[in-house]
Amino acid sequence: MHPTSLPGPYGSGDLGEELTSFLDWAAGAGMDLWQVLPLNPPGYGHSPYNSVSSMAGDPLLISPQRLLDDGLLSSQDIADVPAFPADHVSFDRVVPWKVALLRKAWKRYEANGAHEEIERFAHDEREWLDDYALYMAIKDKHGGTPWWQWDEPLVKRDPAAIGKAQRALGDEIRYRTFVQFLFFRQWASVREAARARGIRIMGDVPIYVAHDSADVWSNRNLFEVDEHGMPTVVAGVPPDYFSTTGQRWGNPIYRWNVMRETNYQWWITRIRMNLRLADVIRLDHFRGFAAYWEVPAKETTAMHGRWMPGPGMELFDALRKALGDLPLVAEDLGFITPEVDQLREKTGMAGMKILQFGFSAPDSPHLPHRFRPHTVVYTGTHDNDTARGWFSTASDAERERVRLYLGDEAADIAWALIRAAYTSVAETAIVPLQDILGLGSEARMNRPGAGLDNWGWRFTAGALTAVQAGRLRRLAEVSGRC
Repeated sequence: MHPTSLPGPYGSGDLGEELTSFLDWAAGAGMDLWQVLPLNPPGYGHSPYNSVSSMAGDPLLISPQRLLDDGLLSSQDIADVPAFPADHVSFDRVVPWKVALLRKAWKRYEANGAHEEIERFAHDEREWLDDYALYMAIKDKHGGTPWWQWDEPLVKRDPAAIGKAQRALGDEIRYRTFVQFLFFRQWASVREAARARGIRIMGDVPIYVAHDSADVWSNRNLFEVDEHGMPTVVAGVPPDYFSTTGQRWGNPIYRWNVMRETNYQWWITRIRMNLRLADVIRLDHFRGFAAYWEVPAKETTAMHGRWMPGPGMELFDALRKALGDLPLVAEDLGFITPEVDQLREKTGMAGMKILQFGFSAPDSPHLPHRFRPHTVVYTGTHDNDTARGWFSTASDAERERVRLYLGDEAADIAWALIRAAYTSVAETAIVPLQDILGLGSEARMNRPGAGLDNWGWRFTAGALTAVQAGRLRRLAEVSGRC
């Protein structure tokens, strides 16, 4: 469950009291791991996997109530909250309203005059924050246009042009710094609340970053882009379960040879930052570290790409040398080859299994009797339909296998898959909140390949009950997970 899915009056779930209530409920249900999507600021399509920065936090998650408690907003500032939908995030309405609140909080903070805390934050985070705040300030001045459409000296980061922008946009840079200060302060409180309840947080690190991001603008030499900043090749995956033409993600691909020359310092910084956000990290698209699908930028689909070698164990050796043993989970789904399995085993990471995939063939590795213990099992992920939605559109052959495998329990498919996950040998079992609530396709979080109307699902106040928590806790106890 991503924080945006929480209920509340402010149009989107945030890091406020509703999150604390959720943690209380999860602890009562015998759970000790909460998985989130990437917590970075979303870019195109409001996707957390297409962020404008792989290091920064999402301003939308900042709680207005916490700002009120801190004296950065007045009760009058949030007296007239618009009538936002309760069951989904209307991003086009919520984001401008939330930004206006953050601007008010910034003015009040500026007027206060005591800035030592934020100055210390800016100093400690300068490795990534300076570039991010400047990028966002310039982007705002240019009406939100992507960085490769800015004035050429800024596109190429000419030192004189950068210096001029820093002087001209000083107030906006300080505002962007302030917003990040708020996010990290509130998220630190969330982590403290989770620890107090015995709950670890699993974060999510996408393998790629967005083209229009502070990451690519400030590190062009690390990405396959031309002299104008445009990608020559882009990331994606070949045709698979989700798409007959593959998925052309469009992200620039890394120049792994250049990263090797710097001993993967950019990746070390990125993982270090994410370990401040979470106790465990899911590495998205792990197979891309073994070999990745490279698509010529001129192609409109991902069909005509080619496999290219990734950094392999060398990257993980560099990470381990710099950061120690890492609590990582490999998202090893899709077209998996022996070399991908070998890399995961060398790193010591647990892999993933998805129960919904288990009934596509009689010999599927996603069926519980084929699991190895060092596994994280899901009923489904954010990219899948809900259990109910999936079963309602499953083929006759899949439905027959479900009934043979699960017996009478298949009548309540969501609970049947939850029980199968809990009672499997997998050392970790994770269940989307939509399946706990028994919801259908209307509650799906993401439809891969569809650019619009994703990421917005929210559950409504009162949906989580003590009855559900008790049922889950009893299952956790009988399966040895609690």
